Amino acid sequence: MEVEYDDSGWQGRAKQTASGEEVHEDNPQKTIKECLEKFLTPDYIMEPGIFTQLKRYFQSGGSPEEVISMLSENYKAVAQMANLLAEWLILAGVKVTEVQAMVENHLKEMILKSFDPKKADTIFTEEGETPDWLTEMIDHYTWRSLIYRLAEEYPDCLMLNFTIKLISDAGFQSEITSISTAAQQIEVFSRVLKTSIVKFLNNPDDVHGAIQECARMVCHGQHTYVYSQVLIQVLSQEQKGGFNMKRLSQEIIKYALQNNQNVTPITMALNGSAVYPQACQALTSMLTRNTLNPADITVLFRNYSGSDPPPIDLIRNPQFLELLVDALFRASVKINPEHKPKYVFLLAYASSVIDQPAKKRPLTERLLNKDELKSTIQAIEKAHAICIVDQGSTELIAELQTLYNCIKYPVVGVGVIRWIENVVMEPSYFKLSTDSCPTHLAVLDEVAGVHPTLQQQILFLLIRLFESKQDELEILVQLEMKKMILDRMVNLLTRGCVVPVLRYIKQCCAVEDTDISLIRYFVTEVLETITHPYSAEFVQLFLPMVENEEITGTMRGEGDNDPVSEFIGIYMRLYMRSM
Repeated sequence: MEVEYDDSGWQGRAKQTASGEEVHEDNPQKTIKECLEKFLTPDYIMEPGIFTQLKRYFQSGGSPEEVISMLSENYKAVAQMANLLAEWLILAGVKVTEVQAMVENHLKEMILKSFDPKKADTIFTEEGETPDWLTEMIDHYTWRSLIYRLAEEYPDCLMLNFTIKLISDAGFQSEITSISTAAQQIEVFSRVLKTSIVKFLNNPDDVHGAIQECARMVCHGQHTYVYSQVLIQVLSQEQKGGFNMKRLSQEIIKYALQNNQNVTPITMALNGSAVYPQACQALTSMLTRNTLNPADITVLFRNYSGSDPPPIDLIRNPQFLELLVDALFRASVKINPEHKPKYVFLLAYASSVIDQPAKKRPLTERLLNKDELKSTIQAIEKAHAICIVDQGSTELIAELQTLYNCIKYPVVGVGVIRWIENVVMEPSYFKLSTDSCPTHLAVLDEVAGVHPTLQQQILFLLIRLFESKQDELEILVQLEMKKMILDRMVNLLTRGCVVPVLRYIKQCCAVEDTDISLIRYFVTEVLETITHPYSAEFVQLFLPMVENEEITGTMRGEGDNDPVSEFIGIYMRLYMRSM
């Protein structure tokens, strides 16, 4: 039975645009030539745009026989051969996941080598809408990671920027770790910033890491910095959790300054200091130069000791507070005795006075709570008098009770850490010290017990000491010194700084640059200190060290009465109970 085909559709001169409208080809012969050139390319029948080109070709009067011949002759079956080879590998015993990874990685390498951003941008001009294959691609991490890499190399590619937005819209913004990629579009950057802030709020055990990640993203450029700080400034006004956002803002400022970024003008513009021109000018002058001077300190002292002082947030600038702490607790910094009370007053005022928020009261009726100002001033003065005197551990013992009383004030705790850091980081400190635990480090234990929020700073100092080169000391003396520092870390662990300490020791195990006897000593001390119940994160960090034969092999006895076996036994019982 013969079937008659209606070929009127092949002979037309109209084509449809992406919107569905039919338009006529101005030059059919030119269109046919363009289509034939594409049909001559290898495996063009596999291209996504094959149907669009076939339609153009037939509507311009192209010959069906010719196109069939061209497409079949230039069909090389590269994709099909790759699939066939993959099947053979699987039949030969290679795991399916390994074969898939092999093919995907090769494809990624080929795309990275041959990617053309101009050709990629034509995808949208030709198809007029988001291709289905692109939507399918972003469902798989392998291809999302490829898009991230390409977006870093070609930041101006419209197709890649659009795909990044699609990925963000699909909820994968937490994967976008490249700041330059996220900063291209405000919608994407806003989602990534939100994810970073949520991570900061929800990870109390790794606050430092979350802050560093967020600050690095915010400080990518001026536009990202201003946008983020304005947003965080608004959030800091909220009664619930506003103080956390204020801290994040201050930590970002610190990060920017450490990376030599001058953000002082932006900071001063956001804190409303323009209403108080004298204080604003004095503070801006010192922050821009990153140094204090008596003239500007006097201006601030006069403003804040008056009857109508500026808002306290103005001098709660991290950079300014760092400069004040350095000036009062570094023995090498000399302050004119005539101006010293002004430095003390400003530091005490910034750390102890409570300024009633403007939301609750009008500015004309501001309520300042100065109940702790006088006692804070006295504590700073007493601690300052002890810290600026160059005295050894023996002489310091006589001052310990006074110092411990002063340490109860958080600002003094910060200053004492700064003072001890300058003392113990001197190369000759441990060479001259004969105590099993130098008095300065014993003071750190007291600060860690009184102020949990300063434990991270103390841990950073202990890590610096632990990793410092003490080549002037004998090997055995070096080991004893490091054991003493590990004792301080165990003390931090018992005070609540558990996860950061264990993470650091686990890192030492992984790097394998720490004497195994020191790891063994730490594990022994911890096992003698702790008791169940244990958190899942604690077990995850500590159990691998306990199970390591090289570390705990000599600590195990024949029975199950040794600390190592007891810990593993308790863990196994709890694990079986949770099953």
